[in-house]
Amino acid sequence: MPQPWIRSPRYDGLLILAPPFLALLVVLGLPASYRHSAAMPLLAWVALVVLIDVAHVYGTLFQTYFDPVRRRQRCTLLWVVPMACYAAGVALHSLGGLVFWRALAYLAVFHFIRQQYGFLRIYSRHDAPAPGRWLATALIYYATIYPLLYWHFSPGRNFNWFVEGDFIQIDWPLGRTIATVLYGGLITAYAARESWRWWRTRTFNVPRNLLLGGTLVSWYVGIVLFNGDLVFTLLNVVSHGIPYLALVWAGGPKPSQATPAPRRGAWAGRYGLAVFIGAVVLFAFLEEGLWDGLVWREHGAVFGWFQHLPTIASPAQLMWLVPLLALPQSTHYVLDGFIWRRQK
Repeated sequence: MPQPWIRSPRYDGLLILAPPFLALLVVLGLPASYRHSAAMPLLAWVALVVLIDVAHVYGTLFQTYFDPVRRRQRCTLLWVVPMACYAAGVALHSLGGLVFWRALAYLAVFHFIRQQYGFLRIYSRHDAPAPGRWLATALIYYATIYPLLYWHFSPGRNFNWFVEGDFIQIDWPLGRTIATVLYGGLITAYAARESWRWWRTRTFNVPRNLLLGGTLVSWYVGIVLFNGDLVFTLLNVVSHGIPYLALVWAGGPKPSQATPAPRRGAWAGRYGLAVFIGAVVLFAFLEEGLWDGLVWREHGAVFGWFQHLPTIASPAQLMWLVPLLALPQSTHYVLDGFIWRRQK
């Protein structure tokens, strides 16, 4: 059967489907001390958090504000979303810093889950209607929801999403058991359905099944199997950020075929890839520098110049500043719910 690639087997395979498996290989090679601890080497933090996690957020710019056609088509949306996100952020932070971070963490989780579902829709777009097709959707959602349930039903972990305490956690062993049984049952049902389909039709959707396998691996190993900040960040960030940037660069699939959409704007020329990567990395460095200089003061060795900025500690000032610094993330989470929608 023809496979529903976004760009090509090599492109999709290396940049969209392989990252969780490659991250797993790195995890398996880590010293045992990093698999169940909060230790995070500085270079790993820079590579994962700054150069991938924060940088991928700015990929949205190339599908919105930096694209002259989409900028005209979605003018109202591109103005309203950041203003609404900032107003909501200030309102939430006025109720307490943890309230703000908790709301942002759950919004981020929703965005991460929906990205996996979005890729599933892309890679399932050529599948003919057949009994049990819903199992793929159920599994891609539960492959992410189950580890989150396990996290919520566990005592304190050695990692968090943004800040300590941003997830609500209750130590409930029975809840973990029930969630695990459902997880195993859903995987078994999906595997049986795919085996039956292969036996009847000799068809196998390679990218869809690699996507599901990578999602299962990255979320289960990073959250359930191990309890280490480096492991969680490595699997979570690499599996999410690199495929997103690859999708942005490819332009996404057209509604009816795998040919990528044309690129427009400054990144469409000869040096487009250098502009693209350079811009997202520069924006990420500047953002994290402002965070470190004004709020966190944790990585002065990386953001030396930013240490000359005044540290903001006043709750009244933080109420206005923190939602502003987080605006690229919150806008990215919301806009991504609109910019990839297609009629089919």
